[in-house]
Amino acid sequence: MTSRTKTYLLHGGLFLITLITTTMAGAEWMFGRLFIPLEGMKTLGWNEFLAGFQFSIPFLSILTVHEFGHYIVARANRVRVTLPFYIPIWLGIGQGIGTLGAFIRIQDYINSRRKYFDIGVAGPLAGFALALVVLWYGFTHLPPPEYIFTIHPEYQKWGLAYGQFAYENQPPGQNIGLGDTLLFSFFKTYVADPMRVPHPYEMVHYPYLLAGYLALFFTALNLIPIGQLDGGHILYALIGRERFRWVAPALFILFAFYAGLGSFRPTDFAIATDEGFYEKLGYFGLYIFMLYLAFSRISENRLTVLLITLSVVVAQLALSWWQPAWEGYSGFLVFVFVLGRLLGIYHPETELQEPLGTKRTVLGWLALLVFILCFSPRPFLIS
Repeated sequence: MTSRTKTYLLHGGLFLITLITTTMAGAEWMFGRLFIPLEGMKTLGWNEFLAGFQFSIPFLSILTVHEFGHYIVARANRVRVTLPFYIPIWLGIGQGIGTLGAFIRIQDYINSRRKYFDIGVAGPLAGFALALVVLWYGFTHLPPPEYIFTIHPEYQKWGLAYGQFAYENQPPGQNIGLGDTLLFSFFKTYVADPMRVPHPYEMVHYPYLLAGYLALFFTALNLIPIGQLDGGHILYALIGRERFRWVAPALFILFAFYAGLGSFRPTDFAIATDEGFYEKLGYFGLYIFMLYLAFSRISENRLTVLLITLSVVVAQLALSWWQPAWEGYSGFLVFVFVLGRLLGIYHPETELQEPLGTKRTVLGWLALLVFILCFSPRPFLIS
């Protein structure tokens, strides 16, 4: 067996495993049950697994189109890249989507600002185009509102007014809903039959809506204009090396500031017991250390990194004291750490700084508009 054949088998095998894991995860979201037997809960079977393809096929199609957008344009620019590596993961507890995504590995040094732009912009725009089709189909083919009673028969006692009663007095974290983006809100308001649009906490049971929404979410993450994300490639090409070295860290600091806003407030430390106070103080210390690590690649000077970290924390506490109701989205903190510590916030320098031209410039700003349309300040509602 040749090395090329082994490589193809690896890529194909990872894709097939990811197809299985995303199908299982999709079925768990659709039916609100698990494949793993739990006491007092009916497990999912073969029929539910087959139904899960309604999630996995559109979601993986969008992911694949995104990655092959990068791949095809890279090959057109004579840049050696690998086929997509899919990352399967199935948690078995109904809290994942069956994958950590996919990536291609660039095997050549890219010395051109224009090539970075072409490769970076192709994936998100290609995936976004298919996501629009999936969302259109999902919102124009919604089942009758009574469909939710097949998932939650206990809601029948309230009828279609279940949203007023079903979510009261439930344990924290029990309800998970999809947030809003400008584009998702447009589809709900102007494309779908308003009588069939489900409650936000029930949209996870609608596979095409879930697949389309997740596509918007991951498109927005990829288009964040920082580092070596697709958005970073695009912005670097648009504004050039010198400006990007100032803009990228500023955007990253703002992103981290928003993510952690409200996670800790001055009033949180007004705890009656010493044990509670020191426990809260310990978590606060871990939070500061996490931010320090996330900011550590902004500068080689550790004192500068420490000053940035403490400035962000103090500003968060001050704003939380002034406006206690204002808060960010702590779910972004994991991505802040990964982006700052692992992926990096700066962009590799390129020898060729050729101008993009009018067409590419317009396409670049269009991609950043797509980011705005897809981004949600609170992508998932958990209560």
